[in-house]
Amino acid sequence: MTDDFDFDTRAVRAGTLRSEFNEHSEALFLTSSFVFKSAAQAAARFSGDEPGFVYSRFTNPTVQMFEQRLASLEGAEDCLATASGMAAILAVCLAGLRTGDHVICSANVFGATVQLFTNLERFGIETTFVRGADPESWRAAVRPRTKMLFCETPSNPLMEIVDLEAFAQLGRRIGALSVVDNCFCTPALQRPLAFGIDAVIHSATKYIDGQGRVMGGAVLGARSLIRDAVLPVLRTTGPSLSAFNAWVLLKGLETLSLRLRAQSATASALARWLEAHAGIERVYFSELESHPQRELARRQQTGPGAVVSFDLKATSAAADLRARAWRVIDNTRLMSITANLGDTRTTITHPASTTHGRLTPEARARAGIGEGLIRIAVGLEALEDLKGDLEHALAG
Repeated sequence: MTDDFDFDTRAVRAGTLRSEFNEHSEALFLTSSFVFKSAAQAAARFSGDEPGFVYSRFTNPTVQMFEQRLASLEGAEDCLATASGMAAILAVCLAGLRTGDHVICSANVFGATVQLFTNLERFGIETTFVRGADPESWRAAVRPRTKMLFCETPSNPLMEIVDLEAFAQLGRRIGALSVVDNCFCTPALQRPLAFGIDAVIHSATKYIDGQGRVMGGAVLGARSLIRDAVLPVLRTTGPSLSAFNAWVLLKGLETLSLRLRAQSATASALARWLEAHAGIERVYFSELESHPQRELARRQQTGPGAVVSFDLKATSAAADLRARAWRVIDNTRLMSITANLGDTRTTITHPASTTHGRLTPEARARAGIGEGLIRIAVGLEALEDLKGDLEHALAG
């Protein structure tokens, strides 16, 4: 299937591989290994001289279908699937970094991502965290050994927008790999490779699955990067995506665009309602006129996404602010209290004590994660029911 077909068509059909039984739906290949016609063929497959499936740690037909479909949607030459989004980030780091190298990362990223880069210091890889929305802070942090630039856009949970074109240009100028986590938008709303980015990361656990069922991740980019640098890491270290999870994620891709369009519309209406609420200090959502990077988001994205974060009105004591945030969350009756997102069910969480809870207070402050911050990932419920749930929670 070529790129001439529409996104929604490719989301349903791209990458399909049929067996000799000519099944209509994608087959689920639950096998650890594959049989060869001869010892010579086995040797050729293992060496890579002959294409074909070898071992499900790094080659499986169902996983390959997911990889090819996602690559088609993202506009990538190639894709490798992983067991989780964090495994995808680690694979890129192991493929592109070595002792003595330096990374520049946006401070406002997922807490586990901050921890991963912090842990790399044990291996002689240092990371400088900068304000992602400020191009000058990226330029000022560059060192002779800077080999990777990493960001999320929109970021988790403050919806910070990174200028992708400037980000990619800086990477090319200094000879560093530019890597973008596209978890919040997915290719349905944003395609970073079109702006010159080298590698895209996905936590397929989120919107690509879309129903909170399985874990998965992916790395996408040029074939030379994916096959020559990332594949040897995955083949050896083994953070494999299971065939079953790949099959579920294939089904998720079929409805990705439909879900995100509906969720984005509901999130936009909910964000405007929250911004007018007397108990809320600030709402973080790129479609709001109050968002400082609204026009940039509109240039890079075809929709705002479905994550809305907000700060409760401040009090004098941080501990009291955390207690108030917890009360709001506990008073919801419809929303699910969980840190996962991208589900058809709306979720609500307190980032300072969950997704970013293992960071130091200094790291949370650097990332702008306050005690009164609440994050909502909007699902497919009716808008009025979500507003009613939040009205009850905020009044309590």
